[in-house]
Amino acid sequence: MRTLLLIAVVFLSACAPKIVSAPVVTAPKFPDFMRPAVPSAMANSPAAASASRGWSFLQAGDLKTAEREFAAALKIAPAFYPAETSLGFVELARKDAKAALAHFDRALDLNPQHDDVAAFLGRGQTLLALNRDAEALAAFEAALAADPSQAELGRRVEVLKFRRVEQGLARARDAARGGRLDEAAHAYTAAIASSPDSAFLYRERAGVERQRGDADAALADFRTSAALDPGDAKSIAQIGELLEARGEFEGAAKAYADASALEPSAELDKRLEDVRAKSALARLPAEYRSIEQAAQVTRADLAALIGIRLASLLPAARRGDAALITDARNHWAATWIMAVARAGIMEPFANHAFQPRTVVRRTDLAQASARLLARIAAQNPGRAKGWESARLKFSDLSASHLAYPAASVAVAAGVMKTIGESGFQPSRAVTGAEAIAAIQRIESIAGLR
Repeated sequence: MRTLLLIAVVFLSACAPKIVSAPVVTAPKFPDFMRPAVPSAMANSPAAASASRGWSFLQAGDLKTAEREFAAALKIAPAFYPAETSLGFVELARKDAKAALAHFDRALDLNPQHDDVAAFLGRGQTLLALNRDAEALAAFEAALAADPSQAELGRRVEVLKFRRVEQGLARARDAARGGRLDEAAHAYTAAIASSPDSAFLYRERAGVERQRGDADAALADFRTSAALDPGDAKSIAQIGELLEARGEFEGAAKAYADASALEPSAELDKRLEDVRAKSALARLPAEYRSIEQAAQVTRADLAALIGIRLASLLPAARRGDAALITDARNHWAATWIMAVARAGIMEPFANHAFQPRTVVRRTDLAQASARLLARIAAQNPGRAKGWESARLKFSDLSASHLAYPAASVAVAAGVMKTIGESGFQPSRAVTGAEAIAAIQRIESIAGLR
């Protein structure tokens, strides 16, 4: 019996796993690998002891023994996730990224607190090896969130973000240059996701969106760029352009003014002047805005053009008979009809009627133009010599005609043109375009434009 017991003890001793002494590591083979932290509840467990030995073998470069120790730890305690994390590093040391990723994923699944910094870090390193940079960045950020004290990891995250932005920006710009606008927009969106506070990314994406015809998206991006960088005059000017194109002239004027305050330029000043004029025009009656397209203008149209654009030439002195006009009180152009009538530029008829709907003939336009030119001459006598002394010849308007002096002055001053070689066509109706051209010429002579 004693012999049998002795034989049994010897047999069991031979079969029991031998505990191999862990090597003393003075120069870690893999200094970039982070040793997983062991939960305090398992710090003194056999699984923890086995994992500790395994880590020593790993850093000594003995991957096979290290793997055996980590596997033994999991056999003792299947939920011991530090061993699973360590197996991931073993596979990473073998350069088997796919196998490593599986271990890191299992380790994270086993850890309900999701605070295994080493697993997140290892997963990030593995994903970088697999060229899955976006996922790697997310893993590193998760590691940093689990342990914000990891300053070196924080720097690594920033470097990776910058690298991703640079790569994404290069792809976006290349696609934009190649006219692949959808691809460019997508690449800019990815770059912005990595660096959401970079104003220039929004500005460049907005440029692509403008080319794609998506004005709303472009406007939103330019506004974000300007909010992130209040000194971004280019984005603010682009906001002005987009608002102007949408007919939002007051907003456009503010944008141009803000951009000009940051970076003054003649171009911005011109845009601001133009949009302010458009804003003023937009506030005027629709009837006024349609004059330019009119096949023939009325006396009310001409009165409005003069009253609005040449107001400074209308004298303060008032003619009493203007107050007796009987047919303009409720007309859309009533204000300007009264102004030109009081100034004597366009007079009412003998029955105190202005006849605002009457069509303007070329002689009517010449008469009003000559009176306006007389106002300019009174203020600047030197400018009038060229037209006051002229005695032009018209093939269809004799010098004895009542309208001749006005026609001669208007044509000599360049406000009106002859028809054909020397015709004036005194009774021909004036178009909206002709009326506006005449007013613009008077504005120029008066120095108003």
